[in-house]
Amino acid sequence: MIKPLPAAIGMALLAGMTGAAWAQDAQEKKDDKAVDLDQVIVTGTRTATAIDKIPGAITLVSREEVQRTLSLTEDATAVLARTVPGYAESSQAMSNTGETLRGRIALRLFDGIPQGSPLREGNRNGTFTDMGVVGRIEVINGPSASEGIGAAGGIINYISKVPTVEGHETEVISRYSTQFGDDSAGWKLGVNHAYKGDDFDALLSASYIDRGISYDGNGRRIGMNTSGSTSDSEARNLFLKAGYNFGESGAQRLQASYSRFKIEGKANYHQVEGCRYDPVDCPVPTTNTSERGAIAGSLAEFNDFTQFAVNYSNGDLFGGTLVADYYWADQAMRYLPENGDDKQLVKVGPDFDESQRIYDQSEITSKKQGLRTSWTRGDVFGVEGLQLRAGVDLVKDEAAQRLALTDRLWVPPMKYTSTAPYAQLTWDIGPVTLSGGLRREDGELKVDSYTTTAYRNSVFVQGGGLKYAENMKNLGAIWRVTDELSVFASYGEGFGLPNIGIPLRNINVPGQSVDRIADLQAIIVDNREYGFNWRGDRGALGMSYYDSRSEFGTSLAIDPRSNDFILSRAPTRIKGFEANGEWRFSDAWKATALYSRIRGTTEYYPGSGLIKKMGVLDINPDKIGASVTWNFVPEANLTLGATKLLDRDLRATHTRASDGEVFRNEEHTQGYVLFDLVVNYDTGRYGKLALGIENLFDKQYILSWSQLPGWQNYWSGRGRMISLTHSIKF
Repeated sequence: MIKPLPAAIGMALLAGMTGAAWAQDAQEKKDDKAVDLDQVIVTGTRTATAIDKIPGAITLVSREEVQRTLSLTEDATAVLARTVPGYAESSQAMSNTGETLRGRIALRLFDGIPQGSPLREGNRNGTFTDMGVVGRIEVINGPSASEGIGAAGGIINYISKVPTVEGHETEVISRYSTQFGDDSAGWKLGVNHAYKGDDFDALLSASYIDRGISYDGNGRRIGMNTSGSTSDSEARNLFLKAGYNFGESGAQRLQASYSRFKIEGKANYHQVEGCRYDPVDCPVPTTNTSERGAIAGSLAEFNDFTQFAVNYSNGDLFGGTLVADYYWADQAMRYLPENGDDKQLVKVGPDFDESQRIYDQSEITSKKQGLRTSWTRGDVFGVEGLQLRAGVDLVKDEAAQRLALTDRLWVPPMKYTSTAPYAQLTWDIGPVTLSGGLRREDGELKVDSYTTTAYRNSVFVQGGGLKYAENMKNLGAIWRVTDELSVFASYGEGFGLPNIGIPLRNINVPGQSVDRIADLQAIIVDNREYGFNWRGDRGALGMSYYDSRSEFGTSLAIDPRSNDFILSRAPTRIKGFEANGEWRFSDAWKATALYSRIRGTTEYYPGSGLIKKMGVLDINPDKIGASVTWNFVPEANLTLGATKLLDRDLRATHTRASDGEVFRNEEHTQGYVLFDLVVNYDTGRYGKLALGIENLFDKQYILSWSQLPGWQNYWSGRGRMISLTHSIKF
């Protein structure tokens, strides 16, 4: 169930990787002071904090909502597209290209650990684990200083399950899906074993997923995504977590976790490019499709994520609570082979021999480690209701990108280190909660010397470094007008790096050095937000308006020559309105609804003013979502859901007064509506059955961001898929 309630904007740091488990254990030990976990948030606070005391907007995606989406698809981001108002449509691929949050790139976390690297955003960090191990998702909407690097667009924290039943409990999940097309069948087998004792608890999860090829609503195979498809792939996941409570009254806890996930293409198919409408060359447009076979010499695409973390918490240290997390992560992402001009060994020109054209494959690697600390104490300075949270965070992030088949450097090795102390005060004054804090981001980027590829003229770039020093503040207030209604206002700042690998690999002029490249400057985003939340006995409603600004922001465009992404650095302003609610008509009937409207502007050129409308690569079209759940018998229920993206037409012309140059901005996207159906039945001793039908009416449509010309990116969305899931606990 979606929780449209107030939440943290700019609170001091994200939850520790085991924050949810620690919070649950801590609350259970407080007897009559226990807090319902559906009403608390740990992302951004690290301690269980009642969300009606935190200004801002968040979406809490419950285990039930995660499970409902899993009954339809194994796509890791599909649940966000269905439940988070400001989240863009799911790419239905290994890549999450175009999947923005309120028009900006969000920081994705798994148990508080960053997935992917802001040094080289590869749009693959949305597929990093088996969703069957996720207990809930906490989404901080809008920029937040809480994590520091990478959180200028908000935070999406996937939190792993925690043992809830005393003793041993084993769950076995099996799933079969099909589109009734040749080789479209897929299956999953997963096992979760949990143990919970007085002082010790553990969770072991393992799964294997085999996916077939995908078909669109016309029964035609969908082309293999050039950034990586989940179609025709297999995924393996292993997750281990164990914790021990000790000390007086179990106030201290030590916990460790290990996660290993790999999704890899099976190389049974290769993409065949379609064509967009052209009255002469393509009077009948056709989307990309797939044919059996593989490109000679190519390697399988994959996401390979490994992470390890240790958490220590002490609920009674100098009158407060200490939480400390150490993490280490190693990640690699390989992409499909491409034969574009930018992948060739020599520069493509009039004399280029087409018989020498090669395929090559990009591969991004990243390593990171960090230490996060937080100490929280209430009634500080002898003031009732005044709480202090303070700590310091250390981060080390490394990333590079190469062309794997020819072993060429594409993006040089980059290293970023950061020390970030912070402090946050929260003051409860009767029905009013005031909050404010400051975080100091003190980072340094170092880049090795390198030579660009032939496409960029093989120029030498002198290595060097940049220092980043920013003070990020946040302020907020929430007034609980009644037990059911609250209103809030907040101001928060976020810090991010601008996908540094793209401007580095695109340098084509000799004599450049890393420390003189303006595009490497940090992204500082400030967000103003106002809203209200109402929660009654039978329903809930939350609405908010936000205004997000960056004096030196980023927006994506497509290079008309290479058809690859280029990064534009210019001021940006994004404004939006969103609403999220639910209503229970009776014990048997419940309805939910959401709405999102986002508008963004940037410059045509320096000094033009914010008059250029941002397109679908950054700003999602208006979205409407709804669902109805019917509990028709005690053992069974049915949920019918719908998501609609609206049409959008951008067309503008601007003439620069100084020289008469004309700038044009035109983009047209066609919306669509998709329905899905889930039926659950609990047999009792024989387990639970779930029938899921994704794209119920087999709608034929083109993904929104794929409606723009780009490198082989003309893809249909997935047609009807039917899945049957069985789970049993013992």
